[in-house]
Amino acid sequence: MPLKDRWQYPTALLDTTMDQLRTLLAVHEAGTALGAARLLGREQSSVQKQLDTLNRNFGALCGEPLVVKRGRSQNVLFTATGESLAGLARGTLEDWLEGLRDSRRRLGSRLCVGSTRYTLGFLLNAVELVTGEFDRRGVELKVEHVRTRDLLERLDAKQLDLVCGSVLTTAGHDGRLDGFEVMEWRRSGLSLVTNLDAEELPGPSVPVSELPRLPLAVSADGLIPGFLRGWFGARYRQELHIAAEIDTVQYGLELLSSGVLRGCVLVTEGIGDAVADGRIRAGAGLRTLELTDGVGPELEVLIGVFVRAGERTAQDPGHPLNVLWDALAGENARWRGVMRKKRPGR
Repeated sequence: MPLKDRWQYPTALLDTTMDQLRTLLAVHEAGTALGAARLLGREQSSVQKQLDTLNRNFGALCGEPLVVKRGRSQNVLFTATGESLAGLARGTLEDWLEGLRDSRRRLGSRLCVGSTRYTLGFLLNAVELVTGEFDRRGVELKVEHVRTRDLLERLDAKQLDLVCGSVLTTAGHDGRLDGFEVMEWRRSGLSLVTNLDAEELPGPSVPVSELPRLPLAVSADGLIPGFLRGWFGARYRQELHIAAEIDTVQYGLELLSSGVLRGCVLVTEGIGDAVADGRIRAGAGLRTLELTDGVGPELEVLIGVFVRAGERTAQDPGHPLNVLWDALAGENARWRGVMRKKRPGR
């Protein structure tokens, strides 16, 4: 293409705005102009006007409209051209948004961080230390809840810049973590929290091989099912006595404390320690037993701070990502000191 032709675009294309592309996507998702208006918080007439403009312009450019009206109360029909251009519109908006995020990330004007529920306290303590500096520098800090199963995926997709949380890993090298820099707070196995008395379930430890005989409250996803699949295979639900399905550890502990369920909940060692120390109210009156792994493979919970590999070193020490990382390192050191004083033998 001659150089001068690279700058020659149809007027109808150049007149198309990003807001019109957003409207097209809203109609594609909602099915009607009225539904799109509700999604966008606009008047239906405004949405219909933009849709008519897109239909007219691209109908002239491509030879067919983008959408075709059907009967009353029926969704509009997207033509082949409409489907194709809706896909292009989605990609265009996402690419621009990603470009804006990358620029803000590089300049340090925005930092998006995530935390699982039981690491939120560490993150908030560190955030409190940097908030004053970030406010003075005009840094926008956004904190989001992230589930363990999504932690690495959301970080890798650049939806988050830093995450405090835990992942299931194997002892030694784990290739899944090669793309990340990790500040390791703790590696541990699992504990068993129970309301069964010592005659029914002696302590202080229980081997993994004993789990099939115990009534268990088990979540559908997250770290714990990962351990169970590693120990008992994909059919672990057929191997175990699952007495209750739970969404959160908190709910499982409440089931045991209330006596509604007599049995056990599998938790990370950190949560097990917190129950034993009385730091989790829902675990009052429950016992924590060590779970000894003799089944293999050797699985561990890695708890810490995660960022994408190379991102911290690419920035100067004063970049908000490094400032928050250093604050979290300080919190880690402080917490380790507290735990050493509480448990000098460990």
